[in-house]
Amino acid sequence: MARVEVLLPQWGMGMSEGTIIEWHKAVGDSVTEDEPLAEVEAEKVEETLESPATGTITEILIPVDQTVEVRTVVAIIETAD
Repeated sequence: MARVEVLLPQWGMGMSEGTIIEWHKAVGDSVTEDEPLAEVEAEKVEETLESPATGTITEILIPVDQTVEVRTVVAIIETAD
């Protein structure tokens, strides 16, 4: 199994941080690549964080309402590869 880190992306040039406002998935849930994982507020706009891989969520590292910097690892997905 491979471990894939889910990073908070930088959606805009001026974006330096984002706040997780809702997780659509929980630890143990299966996900497919590009499936919505969470809603993030960044620069007063809501964006959808999508899964970078197909697998199972093994860790959610950032809880709802926590603000983190761009490229912070927010979750871990285990893949079958």
